[in-house]
Order: sequence, then structure tokens, then C-alpha cells
Amino acid sequence: MNAATITRQSQSNLALAFISLGAERKRDITVFYAFCRVVDDIADSRELSVGDKRVRLAKWRHMLRTAASDEPSLARDVRQLMQKYSLSPEMLEEIIAGVEMDLSILRYSTFKELRIYCYRVASAVGLVSIEIFGYENPRCREYAIDLGLALQMTNIIRDVWKDFQAGRVYLPQEDLARFGYSEGELAQRQYNQQFLQLMQFEAARAREFFTRAAAALPAEDRRAMAPAEIMGSIYRGLLGRIELDKFRVFEKEYALSKLEKAGRITAQLFKSFLNLPHRASV
Repeated sequence: MNAATITRQSQSNLALAFISLGAERKRDITVFYAFCRVVDDIADSRELSVGDKRVRLAKWRHMLRTAASDEPSLARDVRQLMQKYSLSPEMLEEIIAGVEMDLSILRYSTFKELRIYCYRVASAVGLVSIEIFGYENPRCREYAIDLGLALQMTNIIRDVWKDFQAGRVYLPQEDLARFGYSEGELAQRQYNQQFLQLMQFEAARAREFFTRAAAALPAEDRRAMAPAEIMGSIYRGLLGRIELDKFRVFEKEYALSKLEKAGRITAQLFKSFLNLPHRASV
């Protein structure tokens, strides 16, 4: 399966963001996204044992540096991409290390620990993406890191119940203790004041990262970062919807409609290409 097919079948918000790119950069970011999708699918597979997952992820680590006789065409495309944009193997290995954390870590004691996971599975993706998008100001790296943290925290809020069903609790244990909400209550889908306060706290954390990302985005790079800004707009809208609905994550799966996404994409393209000031609003 080639990179374009993997991206198209993913139905991801990230794929929608590529609309703002020219043909060459769109092709290149599609290759990178396909790599991210493949390693994430390995970690999430229900058919593979943990040992098999580790073997396959280790093989991808090897293929980032050296050709293998039985490698998929995507591996060759990824190495060419790395050479074209001077991407170090370590940059992509960070992403593999992130998905690999899901193989052994089911709980996070503190946000400091969770932040490492969020950085690897989201911020590291952003850091590679901005190299492909092209940028002038080094502050774009801060922007990519904070936006990645904001996106991943939004995912965690949205997927609290789905993740628990898979055996994982990403909400830091220190936060559950702080608001007096137990895992037993989570298992029983207890929706109470403690849960609401906990989720409001996590949403405020996500909002802070969105705000920091907006402040870090250099004016001269707003146009180049249009794909990332589209992602940010969609996820801010998603977070806003969950907040307004008071975090009914036990009973609902939240998503923006195609029409809502189209509206946000159009609005963001307008802002980016006219170089209008960005605000981290809903």
C-alpha cells in the first residue's frame, strides 16, 4: 500500500490540512504521514502480540537508517524524504518511541510523565512537519511543540472512555487524586461534579497550550504553517464542543461535521494567506 492510499484511507483531520500545500510538499507530507500511520497501527494492532509489535517497530527503526531487502516501498520513500529535508533518524525515532510507550505504560503518575508521551506522539510529528512545510523563524519549533501538546491533550479528553476500554488511563493519576475522582468511578462511567472539574482542568491545560502556540507562531511563517493552523482550528472547535456539552464523553463520540471542518479550513486559509493575526479562540 502506498503513502497516498494510507493517507486517504485514514480519514484523518491531518489529511484534510494538506489541502493548503503545493503538489510537491503535499506529496512529501503524505509520505511522512503514512509513516506515522503505519507505526501507530502496529502499536494499536489487536492481531499482533506485544513481542511482534516490538519486532516490527525495531525493524522500522533499522529501515530509517539502512535499506532492507524485504522492506516496503514506503521505507525507501521515507529515507528519501529524510535526505531531502535533512531530517535526522532521531527525529522519526522519537515518534516510534512514543507509540512504543503504549506497549508497556498504561498509567501516568504525573503530567510531567504524560508530557513526554504527548511530545513524542504529537509534538515530534509537528517538528518534522514544519521542516516539510518550510519556515524561516526558529520560533516555529516552539509553535510546533506547543500545538502538538494541545492537540494530544484534546485527543485524551475526547477519548477518555475509549482509552479506558483499551486498558489505558492517560489522565495523570495526580489529577484524579487532586479532584477526588477514582478509577473505580471511571470504570463505572460515573459522571459527577468531581469528573466535571477534572475534565475542566484538563481542558484548561489544552487551552493553555493552544494559547502558547498562537503566541509562538512567527508572523512571517503564518502562510507556511497554514496546514498546522487548520489542524489547530479543527481541534479547538472540537475542544470547544466538548466543553460546551460538559464533557459527556461516556455517552458520546465527539467530532466536527464535514461542513464544520470545511468552514474552518476555508476561514483558516483566508487568515493565513492574507496574513491576518491569529487568535487561539474557539
